Amino acid sequence: MGDGWIHLDGAAGVLVPEQVASAVATAMRAPVSSPGGVFPASRRAESIVAAARKAIADLVGADPAGVVLGPSSAVMLQRLADALSEKWTLGDEVVVSRLDEVGNQDPWLRAMRRVGGTVRWSEIDIETCELPAWQYESLVSARTKAVALTAAAGSVGTRPDVPTVAEIAKRVGALVVVDASYVTPFAPLDIASSGADVLALSALSWGGPAVSALVFRDPSLLEKLRPVSLEKNARGPARLELGRHSYPLLAGLVSSIDFLAGMDDSATGSRRERLMTSIASVKSHTGGLLGRMTSELQALRHVMVIGAAIRRIPVLAFTVSGGKAGDVVQHLASRGVCAFADDGTDGVFASLGVGEVGGAVRIGLAHYSNDYDVNQLMAALDVLR
Repeated sequence: MGDGWIHLDGAAGVLVPEQVASAVATAMRAPVSSPGGVFPASRRAESIVAAARKAIADLVGADPAGVVLGPSSAVMLQRLADALSEKWTLGDEVVVSRLDEVGNQDPWLRAMRRVGGTVRWSEIDIETCELPAWQYESLVSARTKAVALTAAAGSVGTRPDVPTVAEIAKRVGALVVVDASYVTPFAPLDIASSGADVLALSALSWGGPAVSALVFRDPSLLEKLRPVSLEKNARGPARLELGRHSYPLLAGLVSSIDFLAGMDDSATGSRRERLMTSIASVKSHTGGLLGRMTSELQALRHVMVIGAAIRRIPVLAFTVSGGKAGDVVQHLASRGVCAFADDGTDGVFASLGVGEVGGAVRIGLAHYSNDYDVNQLMAALDVLR
């Protein structure tokens, strides 16, 4: 935090806490071998993997036996789509949303092309950027095999009504796959109440290392999927894990979740209980800042905030009249403010036609954001009148 910059780039992943970096470095210095041996270095590898599964399970209220670990959520979702589609046939369907990023759309599009299936799209409200749940009543059919959607959009912040969508999908036995990467550090998660069958997570979103996970609400589903493991006797989560784990990064993953659990000094109880308390506190803190930032941006006549979702994470996007997003971001950087530009040619912004007005500027808050950061952003934008 002492680099002199205003970090409003939280949507791309928050800054890494010192204790996480230390955990990775410490694990790299310790002798760690492959699991399966009877010597300490091998047992250390097994304990790191077990601790990582347990930490992820605590984060979302799941069973560690249903936690699959891997390199990135995009890779993990592709792996899942490939495994599921092995049993799909011509005419089967999946439902994906325009609110999602490409990484949560492409795996299902590729699977449908391979089996000759149909992709159905849920659309966003172009005024509010909401994803109406009622449309799934007509999108989901008896041929629907999977419904994939995000728990929160990293572009405009919208949090869809996942439980309602899941309820509709369950009527026809469709699998509900939810990308919870962006929402994880900003709202307490419970896989059971979410209605999701599988949650995808990325530790980068909460200040962890480059590690991701697929969390299965029912671990027994793993035994029904085609394995990708090189170990022919792999069972449980290991069936969808390819190659050796990066044990230092898994150690950092555990430390990052411990950090989340300790952000509120008043949090007590088990790690799961402390996580629920701490993340709720972060939600309150960032929600207040987001409300202030949104109202002040809307008061600037040359700025247009994109979307007005009621439920959202502390992420927003806006355009500046007469200016391209890239130029605005360059200006913000000259004032010490970190932000991202999106040219509007992909994903949500393409659906909204943002590319036609020069793209959008994306801002994301984090637990370390404060009023001073918002003041600096407003001061930088004010001179662009």
